[in-house]
Amino acid sequence: MSINKTYAVLGLGRYGKAVAEELVNNGAEVLAVDIDQNNVNNAIETIPVCKCADITEPEAIKRLGISNIDVVIVAMASNLEASVMAVTLCKEAGVPTVIVKCGNEMHQKILSRVGADRVIFPEKESGTRLAKNLLTSGFSEMIELSDEVSMVEIDVRNEWVGKKLTELSLRKKYSINVVAIRTGDKISTTVDPALPLEKGMQLIVIANTLKLQKLK
Repeated sequence: MSINKTYAVLGLGRYGKAVAEELVNNGAEVLAVDIDQNNVNNAIETIPVCKCADITEPEAIKRLGISNIDVVIVAMASNLEASVMAVTLCKEAGVPTVIVKCGNEMHQKILSRVGADRVIFPEKESGTRLAKNLLTSGFSEMIELSDEVSMVEIDVRNEWVGKKLTELSLRKKYSINVVAIRTGDKISTTVDPALPLEKGMQLIVIANTLKLQKLK
């Protein structure tokens, strides 16, 4: 995910507002939505495009143009019903990636079953950190293992397709270590360096966070 994608944040409580502001501050195109006009008024100074709407209504989703958004963040953990409806409607509208904030593990299971691509717990990942991870171009997900080291999923690039890890020399070029390969829902931790990479694969790597910038 990156600055070149379009984002929508549904729910402008403290968490949602932090996500939207961080995305805006980094130059991303963001649509922010809340059902409470007061929340919209409080956010409009730092988030230019704010709308007041009930995102559990199909017509509101259509009117807001959610079908044209690349990534939607549903930030209403206190309202499971609204979150479920928002996720369902966004996926039906064709949104490629829907990320939803949730309150507990039971809610996580429910939201995953209705189509959420990723479910996050706010106590484990701040809104600002989520936004930074989304803006890390070319990475599906980043997990900070420490201040200096991160684990990320990297999409296999077009120029890598058909080549072997031994040919690419990723460790030498980018100082990254491939620890697993994801193909669809299957993750293999037995990495064969002589295996030709395929389009759609993702490399799960551990690397110095600063040196990852070379991959942008």
